[in-house]
Amino acid sequence: MDRMPVLYLSHGAPPLADDQVWTDELARWSAELPKPEAVLMVSAHWEEAPLSIGATRRVPLVYDFWGFPERYFKVRYDAPGAPGLADEVRGLVPGVHQDEERGLDHGAYVPLVEMYPDADVPVLQMSMPTLEPARLFEIGRSLAPLRDQGVLIVGSGFTTHNLSRVDVRLGSDTAPEAWSAEFDEWAEKAVEGGDVDALLDFRAKAPAAGIAHPRTEHFAPLFMSLGADADDPSERRSVVDGYWYGLAKRSFQFG
Repeated sequence: MDRMPVLYLSHGAPPLADDQVWTDELARWSAELPKPEAVLMVSAHWEEAPLSIGATRRVPLVYDFWGFPERYFKVRYDAPGAPGLADEVRGLVPGVHQDEERGLDHGAYVPLVEMYPDADVPVLQMSMPTLEPARLFEIGRSLAPLRDQGVLIVGSGFTTHNLSRVDVRLGSDTAPEAWSAEFDEWAEKAVEGGDVDALLDFRAKAPAAGIAHPRTEHFAPLFMSLGADADDPSERRSVVDGYWYGLAKRSFQFG
């Protein structure tokens, strides 16, 4: 079995489903990937310590948002659970907590609906027990052996994420403000250039970091993805770019 790549993607809000450009980009991306045996999803929207894994059976989705039309609360994504993958995670990371009632949140299912619309790939979601970059990087490194078992490890966040600076009246195709464009350009160069040290210290090294991420949970999944590629770094490339309501939707593939 070929080693699976690792992804970091910008997941968007539920209305991503209405953006034909972005949904097509995600669909094309998944079509180019080897079909995974399972997906291990780390979302910006689940912070819990100790490190926790979600349900290994079909349970309701977590509609962790508000203020959207009712139709977004009726989306279904009935992917199979991944109990075998849960066992593997517990074997690789000590002290893992199991939450069998915790379904997939929108950081997980929104992109998966576009990438694997048949919901035929088992999915396991895992929490971030901290936002500390170096710790997340080491957790990702511990999980790297899963790649050799056909597991697609996905960190799901948003390359820039400051909702207080978003004006939805301007439309999803509005040009980014300087802070978003500058951070996005820096992130692309740092990832593709393999500058892991700068990425781990992005709050000090990146331009406009405090504006691009007033809280860092949407950039944090990147560190798990980087860690899962750390011991055998290969090609690191940007697959999706551009902006959505001025936020950078850049997404990366490692390997």
